[in-house]
Amino acid sequence: MKVILKQDVKSIGKKDEIHEVSDGYARNFLFPHGLAAQADANALNTARTKSEAKAHHEAEARAAAEATAAQIKDKIVTVKVKGGASGKLYGKVTGKDVADELGRMIGTEIDKKKVEMPSVKEFGTYDAQVRLYAGVVAAFKVKVEEL
Repeated sequence: MKVILKQDVKSIGKKDEIHEVSDGYARNFLFPHGLAAQADANALNTARTKSEAKAHHEAEARAAAEATAAQIKDKIVTVKVKGGASGKLYGKVTGKDVADELGRMIGTEIDKKKVEMPSVKEFGTYDAQVRLYAGVVAAFKVKVEEL
């Protein structure tokens, strides 16, 4: 019997997937627990529409991430902080500082958790990158200057 899963089922598959299961398993376990629905023509059409919409939204999100990556690529983000005469900083430059400045430069908000960079405790220029989407990474430089 073909069923459409309403929730993730460990031994079968993930939500909104269509699977072939035995009649007894469907009638005695999946249907009573609300884990699946019978895959009739109407339900199959609804599932197909949902999967097409999901693919469309993912394509739009990826295209937006690629456009943002093109803006970020090879930029130099300048962060001004206080430091001592020896070239050491009072504190350190964090991903939040860089994400805020980068967001100001390109006019889009950047999540601080997506910024990857080394620990910055001295003045200088550092390589960094931001992961915008699965497989979409933009590299840029961070220049730390004295305030």
